[in-house]
Amino acid sequence: MLIRLVPATGLAVMLMSGTASAEVPQVAADIAPVHSLVARVMQGLGTPSLIVQPGASPHGYAMRPSEARAVQEADAIFWVGPELEPWLEGALANLAPDAETVELLEASGTETLEFRTGATFGSHAHDHDGDHDDGDHHDDDGHEAHDDHDDGEHDHEGADHGHAHEGVDPHAWLDPGNGKAWLDSIAATLAEIDATNADAYAANAAAAKAEIDAAADAARATLKTVSDPRFVVFHDAYQYYEHAFGVSAAGAIALSDATDPSPARIEEVRDTVRELGVTCVLAEPQFNQGLVRTVAEGSDVTSGVIDPMGSEIATGPDFYPQLLRKIAEDLTACAE
Repeated sequence: MLIRLVPATGLAVMLMSGTASAEVPQVAADIAPVHSLVARVMQGLGTPSLIVQPGASPHGYAMRPSEARAVQEADAIFWVGPELEPWLEGALANLAPDAETVELLEASGTETLEFRTGATFGSHAHDHDGDHDDGDHHDDDGHEAHDDHDDGEHDHEGADHGHAHEGVDPHAWLDPGNGKAWLDSIAATLAEIDATNADAYAANAAAAKAEIDAAADAARATLKTVSDPRFVVFHDAYQYYEHAFGVSAAGAIALSDATDPSPARIEEVRDTVRELGVTCVLAEPQFNQGLVRTVAEGSDVTSGVIDPMGSEIATGPDFYPQLLRKIAEDLTACAE
């Protein structure tokens, strides 16, 4: 019988490698944009699990057994918060009571905005450059942003007038400044769990911030090719992007992606398209394209597709910068 002897130095390397691998925490993230930020911080060390799969709405989601198992086995879980995923709050309490859970809407440096409730939007002051400091952030009325958080419970039934669509708008990942703030929170949380790799997490987060800045600059350059983009979106998910990049949607067909718009709302949006000379109506890939055609009917507007969840982009560490660029490209292609 042939016995292969492993040199002592080789055995030591194998043991050290196995130990380092075992120290890296098991991590889960809720949606693809958050998953991307976590994956970038963990790059070279481990890979997080994704809870809500691309193409699905995060507002209401039934986890597959594999996703529930990933939550159950996680040492740390990063999610936007109950404002986006009210169903996930109970699941985390039941499946992962001992895991370190981080609500990123509550992370230090996060800037939040209140929901807009009307079918059409007024002009916005775009003095936001996408960079955040480490202090408190305030909404447009001067109040501390986090003071106005609701309890995360949304009524997803009925038409617009019956939908509880108020409080903090959870689509905060579309502000690159928030993305950078979340990188800090992710790196700090992982460093507390895994001090051995704290320097690696910090270095990855720093590199990711530079990548986000480059992507944001590229998005701004793309958007500058259209002097005054006038567009309507399917649902109001883009005000963080608007504030960060200096563009303004004229209105939204639906109040949210969980409600059907009332006939009165559709008519109001159609009037806005005609009165403001809107040139572009943007649908979302997973929702009713017929409503977009109804709004565009009788006008010369162009229709396009835009997706705040980036369902056509491959998940992973490069996803987030790609999402910032793709939204700019899609908006520009439609509005030109």
